[in-house]
Amino acid sequence: MAKTIDPCTLVLFGASGNLSRVKLMPGLFRLDAAGRLPEHMAILSVGRSPVERDAWLADIKGMLDAKFKNGYDQKVFERFVARNHYFANASDDPDAYKKMAATLTDANTFPQNLAYFLSVRPTDFAPVVEQLSGVGLLDESKYWRRVLIEKPFGTDLATAQDLQARLTKHLKETQIYRIDHYLGKTAVQGIMLTRFANAIFEPLWNKDHIDHVQITNNEILGVGERTTFYDATGALRDMFQSHLLQTLALTAMEKPKDLKPESIRAEKIKLLQSIRPIDVKNLNKQAFRAQYAAGRVCVGDGHGENVAGYLDELKRDGIESSNTETYAAVKLFIDNPRWQGVPFYVRTAKRMHEGNVAISVKFKKSPMQLVDSQHQNWLVISIQPKETVKLEIESKIPGLDIATRTLSIDAPQRQTGDESIDSYETLMLNLMEGDPSQYLHISEVEAQWKLVDPIVKAWTADKSALHQYRAGDRDPKESGVIFDAEDQFWRYSIELGGDKH
Repeated sequence: MAKTIDPCTLVLFGASGNLSRVKLMPGLFRLDAAGRLPEHMAILSVGRSPVERDAWLADIKGMLDAKFKNGYDQKVFERFVARNHYFANASDDPDAYKKMAATLTDANTFPQNLAYFLSVRPTDFAPVVEQLSGVGLLDESKYWRRVLIEKPFGTDLATAQDLQARLTKHLKETQIYRIDHYLGKTAVQGIMLTRFANAIFEPLWNKDHIDHVQITNNEILGVGERTTFYDATGALRDMFQSHLLQTLALTAMEKPKDLKPESIRAEKIKLLQSIRPIDVKNLNKQAFRAQYAAGRVCVGDGHGENVAGYLDELKRDGIESSNTETYAAVKLFIDNPRWQGVPFYVRTAKRMHEGNVAISVKFKKSPMQLVDSQHQNWLVISIQPKETVKLEIESKIPGLDIATRTLSIDAPQRQTGDESIDSYETLMLNLMEGDPSQYLHISEVEAQWKLVDPIVKAWTADKSALHQYRAGDRDPKESGVIFDAEDQFWRYSIELGGDKH
């Protein structure tokens, strides 16, 4: 059921940037076309350079033309462009924010509930908030004011806490919306419903029935043009610290008492705080890292492409050496009654043989092992490239002998006629609705950094050469060092007939 949204103004900082052009503006248009924006809602795009409104509206048309190749409803377009305005926030103008305040206080044009989307450099998060506060644009004495902050929220625990301290001088926690766009994906939201809406799963969702859980985010792509950023970040901080730990929280958390944002958040926080701290003294048995070397990757339609290794890409951009990981796999344990002793294997990598995001649950052996060929059951919830749920069970092979084979009960979550919603559309709608359940609370951010920081510190101190895996290959066999048992292996494609190991 659609929630009622107050009349409001969405202020987009970084409006001329790639995120705004490719995701935000087309996403807002789709929300308008779906009738999800309130009638009295305005969009103020904020950029550095002066642009006349007519020129900005023509630019918006170009963004929509590029996104919607098959055209769009002209009546919706006219309604949408009427909502749009532009403000030049010149960096060398000391009165820029006073002028912004003067613009926004025109209540006839701009509804006074204000939501700010900060698509700016992380170093600008706190300064922008300070400037907004200085001219009264965060004051909630009459209207609500909310600030959405893009990731990353800090680069470790100390910087995250410093940013939090700077923000909370001017904002209450309820005003801060820390985005992790993964939480806006329909399939990620569906993890919780798949668990709790099906009576066949929840009784088995514990240490008594589950052997282990794998949380995977693998890509065929390399680092591309982001060499400088990536080399300062690495797979662990780029993907593991945010997206994958949030996916783990949704997979493993206890059932919330209801679907209110605060109830869902409370269970996620409890789960993240229950993850056992990393034993740095035995890190080599709990975490594995590597870098991709030159190889050959699939680029679609069965065609392959030769690609350079990570270190070669760095040298091309003037970086001579690096110990930054492009592959990271970590074994985690959750110290609570439901999951005590169950390993969670979390991995992320670039330049793999396939790109996939999935939760793979391996169940324990059946109490009755009837034949040697009997396999264990798996449940695989695929998020990308296909939104699919797959359950594997054992069945007798027809014939005189007693033997079993694996049957796959396989169904797409997305069916013909279903809406295709971009995660940013969901999250912008949540921002205007005042629903923070799919945004990060500061307690979640702190718990995630507390877990990751010791690994980053240990890996930074270790200057030995990283293991190299060939681009386009599967996981390095050496990564199996983190497995708890000899019969554990990395789960691969969800495709029927696809290899499992």
